[in-house]
Amino acid sequence: MRRAGSRATGIVAIAVSVVVFLVPFAFIFLTASKDASSASRLEFTWPTQWAFTENLTEVLTTRDGIVVRAFLNSTVLTVVSVAVMVVLAAMVGYLLQRRKSRLNPVVNFFVLAGLIVPPAVVPTIWVLQQTGLFKTMPGLILIEATFGLSFCVLLFRAFVATIPRELDEAAIIDGAGPLRLFFAVILPLLRPVIITIVVVQAVNVFNDFTNPLYFLPGDENATVQLTLYNFQSQMVSQFNLLFMDILLITVPPLVMYIFFNRQIVAGMTSGAVKG
Repeated sequence: MRRAGSRATGIVAIAVSVVVFLVPFAFIFLTASKDASSASRLEFTWPTQWAFTENLTEVLTTRDGIVVRAFLNSTVLTVVSVAVMVVLAAMVGYLLQRRKSRLNPVVNFFVLAGLIVPPAVVPTIWVLQQTGLFKTMPGLILIEATFGLSFCVLLFRAFVATIPRELDEAAIIDGAGPLRLFFAVILPLLRPVIITIVVVQAVNVFNDFTNPLYFLPGDENATVQLTLYNFQSQMVSQFNLLFMDILLITVPPLVMYIFFNRQIVAGMTSGAVKG
């Protein structure tokens, strides 16, 4: 009876997953393959005339290739932001777990505050303007890295707790300094949680809409999410091109989740039980 119940639960879960994830993706693909008149009806139907290649070409060439520039900007933003998060959060998480001091409660308070307190847009813009980083890629990289740092620190701190302290002591006895101890001994052991953070935060940064809109305006600085404005306005909406753009934006995060699904789960759960 229990096995039958488990199988039934699994079948129901698979069916729900298909409805929730695959059906919307199929709707996006079909709409992106239609001509303008058919796509405007927003019907879940097979295209009467396939226009996938034409729509793809038009999306990539619109406004002197703004979508291509947006993909390059989003790639640079994602890679650099995630790299900053990984390095800084790993260091902070390691120190919070290994070295107990009076400052730990204060640091923990600010880490939790970073998860709870909503970002203040106007003061952040003022700070960026005063430092000359407003409307610049380095400024937005700092914004993305800062907003994602708290989540990363919590994961790293939980995972470091599973690493025996004897490894630190053995490395110190062998003459390793603080930097060599961290980068040569500890950081390679953090690979599962690093993969988790890279995938999760890369998807968050790549799909971010509000931060580029507020802190990095302008066509030259456009990211992939902002290109959706090119095909939808108050008066006219080109749904075939809009859904083609959505399809292009959806593919990279989807591929990352498909290939790194197991590593994500392992990294999220590895710090749940202290070894």
